[in-house]
Amino acid sequence: MTGRRRLGGRWVRRRPLRTRLALAASAAVALVAVGVCAAAFLVLRVQMTRQLDLNLAQTATQLSQRMRNWGPTAGDTSCRYQAVPCVQLIPADPARDARGSTALPVSQATREVATGRHAPYYTNLTVAGYPVRMYTSRLHSRDEALQVALRSDTVERGVRQAAWALAAVGGTGVLLAAGLGYWVSRTGLAPVARLTATAERIATTRDPRHRIELPAGPAAHEDEITRLAASFNTMLGELEQSVTAQRRLVADASHELRTPLTALRTNAELLARADRLTEAQRDRAAGALTRQLREVTTLVNDLIELARDEEPRPLLEQIRPAALLEHAVAAAREHWPEVAFAARIAPEAAGVTLPGVPARLTRLLSNLLDNAAKFSPPGGPVETELDSVAGALHLTVRDHGPGIAPDDLPHVFDRFYRAQAARALPGSGLGLAMARQIARAHGAELTAERAPGGGALFRLRMPVTPRRPEGAERRAE
Repeated sequence: MTGRRRLGGRWVRRRPLRTRLALAASAAVALVAVGVCAAAFLVLRVQMTRQLDLNLAQTATQLSQRMRNWGPTAGDTSCRYQAVPCVQLIPADPARDARGSTALPVSQATREVATGRHAPYYTNLTVAGYPVRMYTSRLHSRDEALQVALRSDTVERGVRQAAWALAAVGGTGVLLAAGLGYWVSRTGLAPVARLTATAERIATTRDPRHRIELPAGPAAHEDEITRLAASFNTMLGELEQSVTAQRRLVADASHELRTPLTALRTNAELLARADRLTEAQRDRAAGALTRQLREVTTLVNDLIELARDEEPRPLLEQIRPAALLEHAVAAAREHWPEVAFAARIAPEAAGVTLPGVPARLTRLLSNLLDNAAKFSPPGGPVETELDSVAGALHLTVRDHGPGIAPDDLPHVFDRFYRAQAARALPGSGLGLAMARQIARAHGAELTAERAPGGGALFRLRMPVTPRRPEGAERRAE
């Protein structure tokens, strides 16, 4: 028995969800239809039998009144006619029985009814080959039992006809329920089928550009399955962007690494033949090799930091952006001695603190200052300003260089993107991309624009109560 159940359960699990849902709906409707038809059949049979019993009781009452007023009345005892009742009188004393056999059966209960020791009762029997329903009651004035019978084949025929009709209705209902259940399951699960087909297609082709077709209509009228399909499309869009960004990062990284690696190999091969070089040539090749190694190391570190799937879990501290700006400007002055850095900090912003990761925010400020210094003319100023406006700290970094071309402005923060004017300058094109990533991790917003009068202007807006940086842990007090 257990093996059969396991086979049945395995067979059901192997069926498609659409088939299982249709079977479940059909089975539920079939049970309801069979139950309703069975209940209707029972109620109909009880009501028809009750109506026959009521007719027998009324006939017995009328005959009792007639016999009381007019004396004995002759009645038919053959039960040959459907609408004519069979009537028979049975005395309490068997010695008073009429001559000849009785048409209706007489039992001890009949004698007891005649004497009043037994209550009136109904009996189903067969007389002359016909099904009969008989009612036995007492004639109080004569100590006799009155038996009244009516043929019940009409009732039985009606019950059988009702049973066939209800069976036909129930069967039709089950078939209709099966068809409607399959149609509803097929229609209702159509988005799920499309979702499954799309997922299988993506798994086969490894192409996340596929989307599930959504029904037209307002978003307020969407059902749960449509919302699931829309969420799946959103997830596919994010996956496509992630895959595209990953491929672009790999392509750009290979392109950016090719040149310095070629130069490294050339200088290494040149130093391998150091005996053929003069001392000045060896020093120049060694210096170039060291410089190129430093550039490659910086580029690889930047790539690792940008391509990391999860942010590290640094300690979150209460920091003072004004102090970080002063430190970053002082470091930039040492690194870029030919550039004049100026810092203005508003009094209301000097003492403001907010949660953050000092090393990451220092890297953000250094990247902005290095970018400004790189495009500033010799002796040109780089102006920084920190102010508190509307519950947020606003930091601006401005240079007086060539500025940002309108075509380059939308791509300033893209990885490895370098404007036409910057391709001859040192750098890998990752500094601004890293700065925006750090800003977003701290709930801040970094934007770039053309400065009035020339140059580039970068704006960093930091809410005074920003969200907690991703992956950060608060330092224990």
